[in-house]
Amino acid sequence: MQTDFIIKQISVFSENKPGRLAAIAEALEKSNVNIYAFSIAEANSFGVVRALVDKPDAARSVLEELGFAVQFTDVIAVRMKDEPGGLHEVAKILGDAGINIEYSYAYSGREAAVLILRVSQAGEAIERILAAGGSLIREQDLH
Repeated sequence: MQTDFIIKQISVFSENKPGRLAAIAEALEKSNVNIYAFSIAEANSFGVVRALVDKPDAARSVLEELGFAVQFTDVIAVRMKDEPGGLHEVAKILGDAGINIEYSYAYSGREAAVLILRVSQAGEAIERILAAGGSLIREQDLH
């Protein structure tokens, strides 16, 4: 089922100033929330920390208690070849299908490189990637 491949990403909005990332990381550590992957984007005096964590609901609660604005975003995680051309292969599947990549970030782990994608049409992206022989990660597989 397509929805099995939708992953809940947390997005944390914060002032872009020294110590804010440390405060986020400390709060997650104290709540025993593990961060699998994250990225930081900056816009003027604010930043957005996007992260995949093992306990999204707990992360949201603790960060909101500290006054951070937090929201969930649906993303997909695509296993890709950890070699030249791996990114091109995934981007071409989506581009050929007319699916826009709104943003992405990646990590390379023990088993494979993983591309985290926020796309315009998640369901169709999942179908196209699977039809092309691609491999997606379920949220429970992150744990």
